[in-house]
Amino acid sequence: MSSMTLSIIVPVLDEAAGIEAALTALSPYRTRGAELIVVDGGSRDGTLALARPLADHVLTAPRGRAAQMNAGASASRGDILLFLHADTRLPTNADALICDSLARTGRVWGRFDVRFDQGGFMPVIAFMMNLRSRLTGIATGDQAIFVTRAAFDAVGGFPSQPLMEDIALSARIRRITRAAHIRACVTTSARRWRMQGILRTVLLMWRLRLAYFFGSDPARLARQYGYADR
Repeated sequence: MSSMTLSIIVPVLDEAAGIEAALTALSPYRTRGAELIVVDGGSRDGTLALARPLADHVLTAPRGRAAQMNAGASASRGDILLFLHADTRLPTNADALICDSLARTGRVWGRFDVRFDQGGFMPVIAFMMNLRSRLTGIATGDQAIFVTRAAFDAVGGFPSQPLMEDIALSARIRRITRAAHIRACVTTSARRWRMQGILRTVLLMWRLRLAYFFGSDPARLARQYGYADR
C-alpha cells in the first residue's frame, strides 16, 4: 500500500480569494509524488487563472461537486483518490497517514476527523460531526474522504445529484468495508457558519439530512441549502 500513488481532487467555484493559499499548502504532496487536480464548476472570479500554475491539471466540468469530483477522478492517475474542499487544510503528512491507515485496516476508503478554524461553539460542532461519523459510518466532504480507485469505480463514483453526494457515496461504499478513521484532523473553514449563524446552520443541516434520509429530492434540498442556478 505504501507504494500506491495519490491523486488530490479539489472542486472549486469562485474561490479566487483563497485558491492560491489552498494549492500552495498542497505543494509538499506534489513534491512527494501526489497528483493535484483542480476542477472548476464555472467560476467567474479568475479562479482558473490563479489555479493553473499551482496544480498538475485544471479542468472544467458542469457545476456541482459530484460532477466536478467525478470529472477529476476520471482524469486522475492515482491509485488512491482524495477529495478535498478548497477551504479545508490537510494535517501534516496526510499522504502517509492515508496509505498507512488503508494498509493497517485492510479497508478501501476512509476519512479524517475535522476541526474548524474558529473557536467558540465550533469545537462542539466538530466533536458532534466526528462522533456521528464514527457511529453511522457516513463521512462528509468536510472530512476529506479518500478511497481507492478500484472501490470508487466499483460503486460508480459520486451519484449525479446536487447535494448530499458525500453521504450517498458513503452509503454505497460502506457496503464494501467500513471507513478507515484517521484521528488527525483536517481544518475546515467556518465561513458559512459565520455568515448564516451557527444555530441556524446546525438546524438547517439537521433538517436537510433528515429530509434526505426520508427520500426528499436532492435538487430541492440543494435549493433550500442555498445553491442557485447560474
